[in-house]
Parts: sequence; structure tokens; C-alpha cells
Amino acid sequence: MFENKKILILGMARSGYEAAKVLAKHNNRVTITDMKEQNEEHLKELEDLGVEFIKTDDPTDLLDETFDYLIKNPGVKVDHPLVLKAGKLNIPITNEVEVAYSLFPKNIKIIAITGSNGKTTTTTMIYEILKRAKLPVLLGGNIGYPVCSLVEIVKENDILVLEISSHQLHDMKNFKANISIMTNLSPVHLDHFGTYENYKKQKFKIFNNQTDKETAILNKENNDVMAGINNINAKKLYFSIKEKTDCYLKENTIIYNNEEIIKTNEITVKGNHNYENAMCAIMVAKQLNVSNDVIKEFFKEFKGVEHRIEFVRELNGVKYYNDSKATNTESTIIALSSFNTPTILLLGGLDRGHSFEPLLPYMKNVKCILTYGETKKRIKDFATQNNFQVYEYETLKECVEKAKEIAEKNDVVLLSPACASWDQYESFEKRGEEYKKCVDTL
Repeated sequence: MFENKKILILGMARSGYEAAKVLAKHNNRVTITDMKEQNEEHLKELEDLGVEFIKTDDPTDLLDETFDYLIKNPGVKVDHPLVLKAGKLNIPITNEVEVAYSLFPKNIKIIAITGSNGKTTTTTMIYEILKRAKLPVLLGGNIGYPVCSLVEIVKENDILVLEISSHQLHDMKNFKANISIMTNLSPVHLDHFGTYENYKKQKFKIFNNQTDKETAILNKENNDVMAGINNINAKKLYFSIKEKTDCYLKENTIIYNNEEIIKTNEITVKGNHNYENAMCAIMVAKQLNVSNDVIKEFFKEFKGVEHRIEFVRELNGVKYYNDSKATNTESTIIALSSFNTPTILLLGGLDRGHSFEPLLPYMKNVKCILTYGETKKRIKDFATQNNFQVYEYETLKECVEKAKEIAEKNDVVLLSPACASWDQYESFEKRGEEYKKCVDTL
């Protein structure tokens, strides 16, 4: 499929870079374009492989009918002029996950995780449990390791644990997982997909191509998940924190297939959202015959994922938490629900035009809001209209300094921005790293 072809890659970042390397090594003629300056070492490596890099704000003229494929970075919108031109020229549009999938050995097992929230934590839990069980497991996908980076190291009988985003799913046609997981659904990324219905349609593609020989793991408590299950052909398994099903919570114990697996007091990360993530991981582990002892050992030690309600430090009786991964209000709601102490909340980032009103029922412990970035004026208006004390700044660093000034003993300072990072940072990871650096230097 991807041999001896002429291919244009739109968007560098990590996924474009890894895709270009893999494709060049399979006798393809590859051009990659981006509007930003790129790492010189990466460019030299690609040049040595015969890949041409073109920096331009308007790549439309680069594409003509001689190209066999356009590979789109997941962050590129579907109405990008180059994407529209590819459609008119009937040039197939795909992404690096599809490229990698076509080049993998056939005898491997793929576990794919998606959802509006919790997918990174769930992916990490599954990977770490399987690794602890000494299974041949690799980690990749939207979690920060492009799937193309696995092509040269994956072997027959390996297990791939892949976090898959809605942006990746949009351009996938042939990809199939042995086990697909939908953690939950809520209205996010509407700036990219236009409508919630379209977003949900992309998410359900994770179950495409599955048959009754594969497995779908589904959240029984999420109405939008349950409303879309009729077209899933895989064997369906359900998890619930409220009612008895394949995996459920009863009297503070997680039960799977009528067997008590672990008590919640044995799980270090707390909250129903974490118990749901844990259920997904347990269901996968038991499908692969992992022992309860291995599962228990992992959950006793697992303290969470970086940038997801991550404890940073305590200073003068004030605890600082980094939840930079909270790029939407649903994620910030989860963070706010995790604390019962006075909270100084840091909000801000890319302005997608979304409402902050959904946060209100969960803000009873918020004593002050610090806001920065592109959304700062809208957040200030939201805070003022709802009688919250609010301070507006340009930068995250200024917010952290103000938080130290006004925080009192037993307060929590929580970065949970409810916005994407791209107005000031290239990723939520970079935003979280800066926050932690600012906190550590207080």
C-alpha cells in the first residue's frame, strides 16, 4: 500500500516526522510541509533519507494529480485548502496511524483506547499492568509516541496499546483493533468537528472493521456511548460504577465476571473517574489472563499520569496541582470534583468559543480564579458575572506568582485550564512543564 508511492505530508510535528522516516525507508518519494521552523537535526535526518521539506504558509500549489497520497497531521482541520484540493483531485487522505497499521506484522494484538476524557490514564494503566505481567507490550498513539515510531521495533505476537484521538480516527479507514475501548463521550473539539454529532461519528470509528471475534469495552453509564452501540459488530463488554454488568463497583469493590478483583481502598488514585479507568484496564488485563496479584500491585503503586491532576509540591501548607491536560470543561469538572478544600483555580488558553458555564455546579470550593491567555477576558467576564474574585494576567507565570501571594494554609492551587494550550504553547505538556517549573521556583 505504501511502497513506491509519491506522498505529500501536511504538518510536521512528531507524527509527520515519524511518518516521513518510515515512508522514506519503504521506497516512497516523500515531501513534507509545515509553516513553522523545524528541528535542524530532524531535517538533516529526513534529508539524508531523501525527504524534501518545504516551509510555507500556503502549501496548496505543492499538490497535484501526480501524488498518490496526502498524509494529514491530526491537528490539521478538514477544511484546510490543501485537504479540500486533495478531495477534488481524488487523492486519498490518510494519517500516520493508518501508515503504521499497513506496515505492521499481521500476527499482533492491538488494544485501542479512545474517549472524551480518561483515555490517557486508561492507556497508561493498561500498558503498565501488561508490562508488569511481563507481556510483550508497546505503547503509542496520541499519548505522545507516534504509531509510526513503532514500525521498526514491533514483532510478531507483540501487544500494542494505542491511545487514539478523534482527530486520528477521522482519517482512518482500514485500522482495526482486537480490543477497542470507549471511556466516555461529551461535547469537546467542536471547533474542529463543527457539531457534536460529527464528533461522536468520528469516535465510533474505533469500532470499525471489528467482527464478533474482537471486543468492544463500553461505558454503560454514558448515555451518548450507549446510544451509538447498535452498529458495533464486536463482542460488547460493559463497565459501570452504578449497576451490575460485566465489570462494576459494589460496596467499594471492583468486580469483573462475578469475581472480586480489587477494593477501592487498594487503589492509590481516587475518584469515580479513576475507578472507571481502572475497570477498563482490569477488563483488558483479565482478557489477557493477567493475575489479580499483578493488578493489585500495580494499583497500589500507581499515582496517576503527568499533567493529569498531578501533585507538584506543598509550600507553606498550600498544595499545588498540575492538570494541564484539562483542555475542556469536562476535564476541569473532574479535577474540581477531586478536592474538598478551598481552591485557587487557574483557567485560560486557546479561545475555542466554548462556554465555561458547565463549571459552575462544581465550583463551590473555588475561592478565586486566575486567568491568562487568549480566553482571559471571557473568563474574567464569566467569573465576575458569577461573583468570583478574579485576577487577569497575560502569562501563566504571573498567575502562579499571584497564587502564592493570596494562598492560605490548606488551600489548593489548581492549574486546570479548561482550554487548549496552543495560543501560547505547542502542547499541553509544555504548558504543564512551565507551570511545574514556576511552582518549583517559588
